[in-house]
Amino acid sequence: MINDNGIYKGLLEARQRGEKRLAVLFDPDRLRLKRMEQTLELAIRNGVDYFFIGGSLVVNNMLDSLLAQIRQQCPIPLILFPGNSFQLSYRADGILYLSLISGRNPELLIGQHVISAPFLRMSPLEIISTGYMLIDGGVQTSVQYMSNTYPIPAHKDDIAVCTAL
Repeated sequence: MINDNGIYKGLLEARQRGEKRLAVLFDPDRLRLKRMEQTLELAIRNGVDYFFIGGSLVVNNMLDSLLAQIRQQCPIPLILFPGNSFQLSYRADGILYLSLISGRNPELLIGQHVISAPFLRMSPLEIISTGYMLIDGGVQTSVQYMSNTYPIPAHKDDIAVCTAL
């Protein structure tokens, strides 16, 4: 459930109380709608706090219908986790406004923000600015490929810390 003061404020308050929050990522391109009801029941039963909705591609144009279906069956807040400026919808509660700060691709540092700004300015979405860092997990990921960026080596904590700061 969304805190009366908003998603981000609720996260900060939970952190101050030493509480953890759990988000589950739904990639619309990989989701099986036949099992959606079962998945949502499982999420509610296991205390999922948020659903992140998004992916690197999202080519099936089902974002709005997916959000509507989840909203109809489940009270868990829906937060967009967009791979680009086309993965936006007023049907969500909020958006992680991602900047891929571990890369050097200007399109993902600011370009997509400029394109999506008019939509977001008029939207009811709670905008949560989010620095997004890729850390090397040993295999090339969709994000790495689609963003044309190199992940931070897993053994280079100093680079990760400097990037985050």
